[in-house]
Parts: sequence; C-alpha cells; structure tokens
Amino acid sequence: MAQVWQHRLSPGQRARAEHVRLDVPAQSKEHVNTAAPLTESEILAIRGDFPILATEVNGQPLVYLDSGATSQKPLSVLDAERKFSLRRNSAVHRGAHTLAAEATEEFEDARETVARFVGARPDEIVWTSNATEGINLLAYAFSNASTAGPAYADLALKPGDEILVTELEHHANLIPWQQLAQRTGATLRYIPVDDDGVLLPADDFITARTRIVAFSHVSNVLGIINPVAQIVAAAHAVGALVVLDACQSAPHLPLDLRALDVDFAVFSGHKMLGPTGIGALYGRRALLNALPPFLTGGSMITTVTMEAAEFLPAPQRFEAGTQRVSQAIALASAVDYLGAIGMDRVAAHGTLMSRRLIDGLSAIAGVRVLGASGERVGLASFDVPGIHSHDMGQFLDDRGIAVRVGHHCAQPLHRRLGLISSTRASASIYTTEAEIDFFLQGVADARTFFGVTS
Repeated sequence: MAQVWQHRLSPGQRARAEHVRLDVPAQSKEHVNTAAPLTESEILAIRGDFPILATEVNGQPLVYLDSGATSQKPLSVLDAERKFSLRRNSAVHRGAHTLAAEATEEFEDARETVARFVGARPDEIVWTSNATEGINLLAYAFSNASTAGPAYADLALKPGDEILVTELEHHANLIPWQQLAQRTGATLRYIPVDDDGVLLPADDFITARTRIVAFSHVSNVLGIINPVAQIVAAAHAVGALVVLDACQSAPHLPLDLRALDVDFAVFSGHKMLGPTGIGALYGRRALLNALPPFLTGGSMITTVTMEAAEFLPAPQRFEAGTQRVSQAIALASAVDYLGAIGMDRVAAHGTLMSRRLIDGLSAIAGVRVLGASGERVGLASFDVPGIHSHDMGQFLDDRGIAVRVGHHCAQPLHRRLGLISSTRASASIYTTEAEIDFFLQGVADARTFFGVTS
C-alpha cells in the first residue's frame, strides 16, 4: 500500500496516515456502470421540479446546456435554504439557545449527508465557498507549513520538490499550484495531452521528487473521464499526495473518494443542483490535521492568549468565521435529490447524452469535436472554423439555447489543441434527447447562416 510522504512524516504522523489508509477498500478501481438511463417519463417528471426550465428566452423555450458551468436547482433545494432562513436562522457552534442548537445540528447533519455522498467521514469534509477556494486553501496550507513551526515541517515544500498537474486543468487547479511553487521554490511540472486531449501516461512524469499530483477527474472542456486509479497508484508509489478536482464528476458519477484512494478532493455545490457560495474540500483526517490552517479567527481555536493560539482539529480548523449555513443545508438537499434518482442512473443518462452530442456534432460537416472518443460525461466542446465561438453562442441564444463559449478557464488546453476558444454544451439530469437534437440543428443552421458550408 502506498505511503503518504512516508520519508517526510514523523513516526506519529506516519502511523495516523496508515491507520486511515487501512480503511480504504481493497478494490479501488473506477466504478463500472451497468444501470439503465433515465426514461423519457422520468426526465419529464424531473423537469417538473425545476421551474426555470419552463421559462422562455428570446421568445423561445429555454434549452439549458450550460450545466457544466452552473446547474439549475430543484424546488426542494430552493425550499431547503428558504426553510432554514424562515425557521432556524442562527449562528452555528456559538450559541446556547435553542435556535442556535437546532441550526448547528442541521448544519452538521448536512456535512454528514454530503460526506456520505462522496464516501467520506464527516470530519473529512471542510466547507468552502467553492472548489477554487478549496484548492487555494490547500495550496496556502502547504505554503504555511514551511513557516508555521516544527509541528508542520514534515509537509513543507522546498526547492527541488515537484508539484505535478496536467495540461488540461481548469485555471483553478493550475494557478494556485503555480503560486505555491513560486512561494516555496518547488518546481511545477505537468502531464501533457496528445492531439486528442488524452493524458500521456502519468508514470512518465511522476518522479522521486514529486510531492503533490493535482488533476481533474473529468475535464471541464472535453468531458473525458481521466484514469484516476493509474494516476493515484503512480503518485502513491513515490509517496506523493493526490489532489482530485471532482467538480465535473460529483454531479454526474458515483463518487467514493476513499475507494479512489485520493488524499484530497474538491467539488462545488452550484454544479450539482446546489446553491452558489458552497463547496467542499475532502481530506484524509490525518492529513487535514497535519496541515496548518489557512484562514484564522473565530470558531477554529481552542485557546487564545495575547501571544498565541491553539487550533481545533479538522474540519473546524479550516472553517474560520461565520459559515455558509443555509447553503450547506441546501447542498445536502441537492445531494439527497441526486441520491433519490441514483448516481448509477445519473451516470447512465450522462453517457447517453454524451453519445448523442458527440455523434450528432461529428455528423455535421465542418465541425471539430474536441477530445477523443471514449468514456465521458454529458459534455462536449467543439469548434467550427470560420465561426467564432461567441458568434455561435449568440446564434444559439437567439433560439433559446444556452451554451458556454470561450476558453472555459482552460487556456493551456485550448492552446495545445490549436484554438483560442470553443463552444461547450453540457447536459444534466433534466436534459432531454429532443433538446440535444434541437441544439444540433442549431449548430448545423449556424454554418449556413455564417456562410461556412463549404
């Protein structure tokens, strides 16, 4: 079993890390899904829970294909946040009165619900504003380890150490590591992709100097599901820590972070039917407690004097100040909604949408679909030479079709693929095959409208 920076940990920390690893199931390969996709009647019933889908845009029924950026929210999620504000609004972990106790209980119940959804313990889930904050929290905690005193020195980075990312990362999983490398003198390296956007073998880039490997479970541009098991195995073989960006997998795939054997992971509520302003950082309990805090202040301390402070264990040590209480409760409601459908069936629906998107776009002359065929979620990006992505997006918007345009916060990947920008269509559980077909017709018609039919 892989060690976690074993040569850099104290005996006590090493023992605690191994204790956590003993709980990881022996079978940690990616999930194989055999579930049936959602039926048409089931999708229509789901759509009834999302009032916004009944609206019109530019006089046309809304076809929302931008869930990869922000998904829509069902009534149960909207009601959960409103119900808390109406009946239990109070500061958590601070008051002795009944309302505060009830708010705290609901807040921590939400943590337990979200933890169970991703295969974690409640004390391994740290609330953040979003995944970007979670990654920055980690990067600054590693940075602080070099100056926070001898108790944290084992996890400090130094010149000669390497941080490894990939060429397809969202900027949120690239720039914080760039900054960490600059602050500590470590070297940032990356795993390139081939012409189809597929990652080259991680073993060729992970070295004895690698200390952190950070990568996306699913590319937010290509929709490709990356080989987590292989990357994790190669990283742990040299004692490196693994940080998984699960933003595009948590809404679409069964996710068991402990079975995947990653050390840290992040995801955002607003991409998985939840509200904005809430996300989570997962970390192995021993590792979270081995890191110094990033934000400091109230609610994350045990004892404070005018000269020093002692900090609570995780997750509270990383949750300074007033928390995102109603948002966390609403995220738990979103998780319950997805769980009631069944993540196997959510994933099967995504596979169906992916095939319809990829096959349909590939059948349109002059359209270049980005990324190789293979296992994907319901997301596809494409380019039409002669039509700027912003023009394509505006043309589709005139028909009520909402898509994403631009570089999708992944400029290096676009540059590698020879592009400045692309158009992205992303589905969710409420997306119908008819909507995909309407979108495909819109792309075909755009070529005629802009005169690029040759």
